[in-house]
Amino acid sequence: MAPTPTKTQSYYIGVDVGTGSARASIVDDNGNTLASCTKDTITYRDPNDHRIFEQSTNNIWDSISACIKTCLAASKVAPSSVKGLSFDATCSLAVCDFNSEPVSVTKGGQLGQNGDRNVVLWADHRAEKEADLINSTGSVVLDYVGGTMSLEMEIPKVLWLKNHMDKKLFERCQFFDLPDFLTYRATEDNIRSCCSVTCKCSFVPTKGWQPDFFEKIGLKELYERDYNQLGAANLKVLTAGMPVGNGLSKKTAEEFGLVEGTPVGSGVIDAYAGWLGTVAARYKEGGKLSEAIKNVDESRHRLAAVAGTSTCHIVQSKEGVFVNGVWGPYKDPVFPGWWMNEGGQSSTGQLIDFMIKTHPAYPRLVELGKEQSKNIHAVLYETLQNLKKEAKVDSLTELTKDMHFYPDLHGTHFPPIVHSIARSFAVITGNRSPIADPRMRGSFVGLALDDGLTDLAHKYHLTLEAIALQTRHIVDEMNAKGHSITSIYMSGGQAKNIPMMQLFAETCGMPIVLPFDHAGAVVLGAAMLGRFAAEAKGRKLSEKEQNDLLWNIMVEMTPPGTIVRPAASKREKKLLEAKYKIFREQIDIQYRWRKEIEEALKD
Repeated sequence: MAPTPTKTQSYYIGVDVGTGSARASIVDDNGNTLASCTKDTITYRDPNDHRIFEQSTNNIWDSISACIKTCLAASKVAPSSVKGLSFDATCSLAVCDFNSEPVSVTKGGQLGQNGDRNVVLWADHRAEKEADLINSTGSVVLDYVGGTMSLEMEIPKVLWLKNHMDKKLFERCQFFDLPDFLTYRATEDNIRSCCSVTCKCSFVPTKGWQPDFFEKIGLKELYERDYNQLGAANLKVLTAGMPVGNGLSKKTAEEFGLVEGTPVGSGVIDAYAGWLGTVAARYKEGGKLSEAIKNVDESRHRLAAVAGTSTCHIVQSKEGVFVNGVWGPYKDPVFPGWWMNEGGQSSTGQLIDFMIKTHPAYPRLVELGKEQSKNIHAVLYETLQNLKKEAKVDSLTELTKDMHFYPDLHGTHFPPIVHSIARSFAVITGNRSPIADPRMRGSFVGLALDDGLTDLAHKYHLTLEAIALQTRHIVDEMNAKGHSITSIYMSGGQAKNIPMMQLFAETCGMPIVLPFDHAGAVVLGAAMLGRFAAEAKGRKLSEKEQNDLLWNIMVEMTPPGTIVRPAASKREKKLLEAKYKIFREQIDIQYRWRKEIEEALKD
């Protein structure tokens, strides 16, 4: 039951804009959620070009406004009691003119004109040639994105727009990572966040924009105009939660039903909000609550895994750590003076759905779920437990000991069912981390002439196991280069799959901490930044004071989670080590086979 609001209590609003929806929550100082509301947003597709994914900031804004008003009504919190708010969002490119009017990003006659479809979604893959050009430059900016810039980042998309848009129309555009656009629209102040420009826009830590880089790729007009189209000139950026401008503008306050001037915290990319909403958590174990960590230093041992359709892996360090195939190191994206790295697995949740829903036994699985009034994952887990018992083996790892799956199935052309599963999300090519190879594909060893429920259950477990093995690969690479990760803090839909989380703990050999609300951690992180903006407003904080304030807010507002510790037998540990060795060998074999095929095709 949600707490009852009081006249003296302070409340904060977090807004999360995901790929297909916007969500707002009202929370109190202790992180209790009084009300939450989610509204779908529209994603536009091009029927003739599978690479295109576009959205509308007007549509997103209308969804945000509706969510906030619904939360206020449901919680009965007075607008004057809302002391701060902030946003997180996907790393999508939002385009408007200098009068704040949206500019169309749709190819054809509307491109560059004022129009509603003004967001190139993160998943959009139109800028492949532009990314290839950027990655051929050898620029220092590549050092801070794992050596290779993704076509999903903002500069390749800006370059695509420049290459396809009338010059005069291009010059009147402002380009924002979506979190920054939301604070701009809320406050009418276009200052950028360190999180967005550093993580997704090629802003080099401590140095800023690189004119020679823009010269090489054909965007010299950006630096010739003092970067007024990108913002962040002269290192003028805000770290997470710092107050933006004069708070909510009069127009936005009316749209949201809030008070003009309410502090707005500088936003972050959605995965970083998930980090904020999880890594300070205490946890309950054996009826006892763990001790609160008093300072931010402990965060360097805690990897946040934000797991939904895809998974992001974020960790903080006091010094910059360079890891091939892992984005970063990014300086100051959340805490000033600290660096962060971001690994990732593309389409993990989507992969699980694909493996289940394309199997011939899927209709039978759905039928059993209805008969037993259970979700299909519970049916599969019970099936696996029965198979383990029948086989008289020690673990599910032993049950599938002769089956090996490498999970990078993410090709650009999947059957229509996959797109329905993903609700129009993109299917990303290859491996994102830690090898960052877009040509990687899936492989399976151990196929049998079986298309029944038993085979589906085996392949379901193998899919979870492969995701866990790849997570270990990412963690191992991070730790080998200088990180010191000893625990994983999960959030997102996969965190509610407890058997999967136990498998993660066994495979990675470290505890997994699960949030109080697996779906609410991201929006809670945004609300924390709203509180930080309220408490930092009008104060001149030193770096230490700023860090202490934000960390204390995180500790106070993160509800206790639960911990899943490794509990594998000696036999299962040995099997998982063998499976991990084979997993790594599958990568080497794929490279070798690819080379042999290329050699065979040479003239």
